[in-house]
Amino acid sequence: MSLPSVPADPVAPLASRISRMSPGLVVLTLALLLGIQPITTDLYLPALPALTAGFGAPVAHAQLTLTALLLAFGVSQLVLGPLSDRFGRRPVLLWGMAAYVLAAIGGTLAPSMVMLILWRTLQGAAMGAAVMAARAIVRDLYVPAEGARVMSRALTGLGLIACLCAPVGGLVSDLFGWRIALLVPALFGALTLTLLVLRFDETQQRRNPEALRPRVLLATWATVLRHPTFLTFTALTTAAYGVLFTFLAASSFVFIQVLGLSKTQYGLVMLWNSLAYIAGTFLCRYWLARHGVRRSIARGAVLTLAGGTAMGLLALAGVQTVAAIVGPLTLLMVAHGVHQPCGQTGAVGPFPQAAGAASALNGFLMMLVAFGIGGWLGTAIDGTTRPLAYGMWFWSVGIALVAWLLVPRFGEARGH
Repeated sequence: MSLPSVPADPVAPLASRISRMSPGLVVLTLALLLGIQPITTDLYLPALPALTAGFGAPVAHAQLTLTALLLAFGVSQLVLGPLSDRFGRRPVLLWGMAAYVLAAIGGTLAPSMVMLILWRTLQGAAMGAAVMAARAIVRDLYVPAEGARVMSRALTGLGLIACLCAPVGGLVSDLFGWRIALLVPALFGALTLTLLVLRFDETQQRRNPEALRPRVLLATWATVLRHPTFLTFTALTTAAYGVLFTFLAASSFVFIQVLGLSKTQYGLVMLWNSLAYIAGTFLCRYWLARHGVRRSIARGAVLTLAGGTAMGLLALAGVQTVAAIVGPLTLLMVAHGVHQPCGQTGAVGPFPQAAGAASALNGFLMMLVAFGIGGWLGTAIDGTTRPLAYGMWFWSVGIALVAWLLVPRFGEARGH
């Protein structure tokens, strides 16, 4: 039995009882909180080769500016999630966004690659507050099936933000240098912090005073990690992020250094990538209303496997062109727009009273895998497109297996 199809109106009565925020403000807030991730990871990618040369550092060290950030992003959620269950989403968000802005400014002024890595690590830890809280807020306000539709709307906003990241990053880097590209996230963070201070209402109505006690916390984590629905949807989101992160971590080197694109041309590739993702979020809402969560995920996996396999086989045949990457990538990103909203809401769905902890564990496991991918790419990048293509092919197979074998069996998200 699949999760129920989503009704036309995404705003559940639960949301109107809990929050005074309008549905549009909720979606805007979620889009900004989720959008901070591409702002932090995507915007500086066109400047990454110049940044590496500017510090005279090896590629492996440059990769650490991304992978260390993402590891801190994942680990910090293990603390921030229970903190938000104990004290509420609002205080965690306000402190986290303030720390994010300060860390972004510190990275801009970093005198060495080592200091940049340290500031980026702090920035990643602070970013955990935004993304973790966004997923928990959806569970605070909506039941899982409705939450998937609302999350899809918010991720459309994320896609629009991501559309601008690489072109803006490339343009700013070309005109003003890579340091100014590192400063732009501080401006975005300050804007988001202002909105939170002025308009965001607390969404968690039943705080858990026991959430931070070690015994209770360990018991909560154990309960979450034993739940088959959580494990299934976390496997889906982790494999989906594996596809995306493999591309993000390798794409600037592949397109600029291997395929010879300019920063502006690379920005256009990233723009196309984001447009495909936005199309996927619209497709997600269309499928959810007609087929439910499980069948939507299964349909998305067809696109994922087709794109990953095409990219892998073209690389195996020695085809090294922009089209050989971008064509299959389009299918992968459309499917990503289906899998992420369904997977993220499904993972926290069974835990309405521990949404912060469940969101944190989901984020931690995703970023742990991303850290491993970044370490592998740091040594695997070899002047060809093969590491990028093979990595994305591998994770596309993983998505298909989860979507077709595990989701039909364990994808029933019931709150308890």
